[in-house]
Amino acid sequence: MITLADIRDWLKAYSNAEHFYIGKLDSKQDKSLGVYSLKRTGAPVTAIGSESTYDIIGVSLLIHWSTNANETEIEARQLYETLRTIKNETINNTLVYMIELLVPEPVDVGTDDSGVYERVIELKIYYERKI
Repeated sequence: MITLADIRDWLKAYSNAEHFYIGKLDSKQDKSLGVYSLKRTGAPVTAIGSESTYDIIGVSLLIHWSTNANETEIEARQLYETLRTIKNETINNTLVYMIELLVPEPVDVGTDDSGVYERVIELKIYYERKI
């Protein structure tokens, strides 16, 4: 099983963020990366049979960066490109089969109340299910 905390810790090797969160971004510090459950609905994906070899976790990444729109965009695009091209990965000693990006680029969600620009990357991680 892979949890949001596992993904948060894994992303520390691939992001220039100074602060990493799951759940709520408490003090909303600049140069933060938040990891959240993907807010989508639908039926669960179930393989035929009782011994499925994979599982999926849906994730939304919030890049809460700076009051400079260009800096925020560059950071978000660098992370997106890393996720798009990554190969042969493990998260918490679990083999990752595939990372499916659900948006064509990091989505600009504007600024927070302090004028800090934010972008979101939505993805699904397909990983080895340990039976």
